[in-house]
Amino acid sequence: MAPREAEKRAALLSREIEYHNYRYYVLDDPEISDAAYDALLKELEGLEQAYPELKTPNSPTQRVGSAPLEAFGQVPHTIPMLSLANAMEAEAVIEFDQRVKRFLKTDADITYVAEPKLDGVAVELIYERGELAAGSTRGDGFTGEDVTKNLRTIKTIPLHLIEREKPPPERLEVRGEVYMELADFKALNKRQEQLGEPLFANPRNAAAGSLRQLDSAVTAQRPLKLFCYGVGEVRGRTFESQWEVLQTLPEWGLRTNPLVRRCNHVQEAVVYYKEINAEREKQSYEMDGVVIKVDSFALQRRLGEVSRSPRWAVAYKFPAKEATTRIIEIKAQVGRTGALTPVALMEPVRIGGVEVKRATLHNQDEIAKKDIRIGDTVVVRRAGDVIPEVVKVITSKRTGTEKRFSMPKSCPVCGSDVVRLPGEAVHRCVGISCAAQLKGRIRHFASKRAMDIDGLGIKLIEQLVDKGMVKDVADLYDLTADDLASLERMAKKSAENLIKALAKSKHPTLARFLYALGMRHVGEHIAQVLGSSLPALDRFYRISAEELEAIAGIGPEVAQSVYGFFKDKKNREVIKRLQKAGITIAEPSAKRTLPLQGKTFLFTGALEGMTRDEAKDLVQGLGGEVATSAGKGVAYVVVGKEPGSKYAKAKELGLSIIDEEEFKRLVGVK
Repeated sequence: MAPREAEKRAALLSREIEYHNYRYYVLDDPEISDAAYDALLKELEGLEQAYPELKTPNSPTQRVGSAPLEAFGQVPHTIPMLSLANAMEAEAVIEFDQRVKRFLKTDADITYVAEPKLDGVAVELIYERGELAAGSTRGDGFTGEDVTKNLRTIKTIPLHLIEREKPPPERLEVRGEVYMELADFKALNKRQEQLGEPLFANPRNAAAGSLRQLDSAVTAQRPLKLFCYGVGEVRGRTFESQWEVLQTLPEWGLRTNPLVRRCNHVQEAVVYYKEINAEREKQSYEMDGVVIKVDSFALQRRLGEVSRSPRWAVAYKFPAKEATTRIIEIKAQVGRTGALTPVALMEPVRIGGVEVKRATLHNQDEIAKKDIRIGDTVVVRRAGDVIPEVVKVITSKRTGTEKRFSMPKSCPVCGSDVVRLPGEAVHRCVGISCAAQLKGRIRHFASKRAMDIDGLGIKLIEQLVDKGMVKDVADLYDLTADDLASLERMAKKSAENLIKALAKSKHPTLARFLYALGMRHVGEHIAQVLGSSLPALDRFYRISAEELEAIAGIGPEVAQSVYGFFKDKKNREVIKRLQKAGITIAEPSAKRTLPLQGKTFLFTGALEGMTRDEAKDLVQGLGGEVATSAGKGVAYVVVGKEPGSKYAKAKELGLSIIDEEEFKRLVGVK
């Protein structure tokens, strides 16, 4: 395709993709299948790879994030983003209406717009000639943080406004709320737990933390959404009312909340509040009230503001889902990844119709920050399906008998050491045989990139652990075919095959074995570095954290993790039992020069004669390294079928590009 044709086609594809985003995210009425949408995106990606000059910051392909920032810049708001005065009772809303009428010197009913108040993060989007030019947080109302790159990753935010019956103005400042739905929040916290990362306290914190990531690639992986609720400065178009704004924004591709309602007088707004409050538990996101605004912009201008709040709007807050109770005990709960979470055991109290007697305290830092003690009287909050949490301590209720809490030094489940690595808020059990995390550890130990025990799936692991047949990974090698055949859905042949797979797994490389042990922060690459630098397993028992940190590529977190793991007596016992069961490490000679030593390979596209994992093993077994992205240090880029963006980057950098056949010749595979 000629450059000019490519440019036209790319522009057409961008418009088409944005249109289908509009149909999907704004109208909830898609016109094409996911596969057809993916095909459009793939075609655009192909054009941008062939013609890099076509790639723009607002291309639909750029929603994956870009290079990390060192710090956020500042963005002044043309029109301040003011905070709202609160009303907690219907009487306060009626009084608000009376104040509006007194100020306007009228007895006539005022038309209001009532909108759900989302518990999220307020942002401003700036569109210039229909293109997203900048985005910022509310900040102090006058100046916010520049989070443009992060906002571009949110799929409910159009990168180009749609031109329909009412074309977008020359400049449009849109205000909205970034939020996270409850189901997405629970899924995110589940992933955090699996990764051994700290959990988010609630959806608002998760949304705020995701939006303020210096690395926009992290934000791109978080399930954020946006509802627009108003405008700031607008050039090239005038609006007469808030209702007109809310009806017009969706025509340009900007999503507004479908629950908004125009109310002829304040009593209708109060009725709306009651309806939303009654139904809010059924919504997919959290709300903390209803915002009631004077509809007419002419009246809004006359009313103006007082202090830092507009006279023409009020936030009618929902009753807090909070209660007061007393902490009886604080215990550390061990999760599947070994993370210890302090949990408050409390005198039972009903919140929102549910009895609550446990609340998360998150971590030791949170306990210290709120100065929570055993015996304290506290305010506890429950919101939707979120785990109840302690909001604050009522210090005036203290008697002097309250006790401070400290995280245990030994795991309450298995007795292994509990450590807190530098830079982390979480305490962790390092025990390889800890019952609280055993199933996950066995699954990792048996995985293809670790010990590669074929046939040891999660259902079988659950049976082995639940029946007490396996209490640590070393017990796997004591199993017999008869033991396995007695399990549910385990035929004699399957049992025999698993015993063979266990025997086959007994001669791993040191790197694979280190990776299989499941040490915190030790992935495949770090395991390779450690295995190459310390080729004897016994060396790990004697090395200090400082010596580990002196190894190129090993930072303080990894050094402390590895040191703590091998220092633990229970872990050393399990490793000795593994060796007694026949595990022997293939330890390479330190003097041997490997043919690919010092060479780094990058793979892109699908290989035909082998899997990507098999190719990586070949490279690493011959002394080479495998990169994850194109860079000057890459010696060979191996290109398979349908290569991705790495291929285009490799060509741009002038790297050596080879096909699968040439790669096979290099590694000696026929």
